[in-house]
Amino acid sequence: MEVVKTVVLLTLMTLLFVWVGGMMGGTQGMMIALVLAGVMNFVSYFYSDTLVLRHYHAVPVTRQEANGLYTIVERLCAKANLPLPQVYIIPDSTPNAFATGRNPSHAAVAVTEGLLQLLDDDEVEAVLAHELSHVRHYDILVGTIAATIAGAIGVIANMMQFGAMFGGSRENRPNPIVMIVLAIILPLAAAVIQMAISRNREYMADEGAARLTRHPEWLQSALAKLSSYNAQGMVHEATPESAHMFIINPFAGKHISFASLFSTHPSTEDRIARLEELKFELK
Repeated sequence: MEVVKTVVLLTLMTLLFVWVGGMMGGTQGMMIALVLAGVMNFVSYFYSDTLVLRHYHAVPVTRQEANGLYTIVERLCAKANLPLPQVYIIPDSTPNAFATGRNPSHAAVAVTEGLLQLLDDDEVEAVLAHELSHVRHYDILVGTIAATIAGAIGVIANMMQFGAMFGGSRENRPNPIVMIVLAIILPLAAAVIQMAISRNREYMADEGAARLTRHPEWLQSALAKLSSYNAQGMVHEATPESAHMFIINPFAGKHISFASLFSTHPSTEDRIARLEELKFELK
């Protein structure tokens, strides 16, 4: 079901891009916007793993240094038929984790020291299963595509706002007030769709973790603990650009109800409720 929702949302975002591009920028403007956004985001796609791991000072660990962690990752990868990713530990006391990498063969999972201290082995396994599900579902690729289209819409919005790169005589151009209003609304609409895609992928990763471990209650317990802790503090040097990568949004404690439209994650309560439904199916 979440796969269908993601496809629908990506299609909706694409149609929005084609509509606004064709109306305001013409074919030439639309292609320029798409190329500019594509170059920026796909460069990020190929190098984001290195950049984000470096940003959070993640340290690669060997089996000898983290045997328990390696054993869990190996067991899950064998079940999921995935290559073994690189394993990192982030020297941060706030419990959290993320996966990165452009495909299963170039993947990495990173957990904070705080997560290893807070959670028991079953909960750690559930968190890692969640992150490996992101890898399995190519969520970095999906996120990059969504970011590219949203970025292209943003480029066109800037073109509209500054009145640049539009052909035709002044009388043939849209009303300037309409252009300004659309320049504000369209990027917001694209951002809402992009965040909805991110939330759908989180639900998919939760379900994937539950099916991989066969114990939804492990992830339920981990999410409850992580959410409670992150409401009081967040990972050091966390950025909005990388917030979607973490299993719990580092900024979750700062959201207000309206901001949930722009949240990268569903509420922890909703995630736990969905996992509860899976218990009966997996028995």
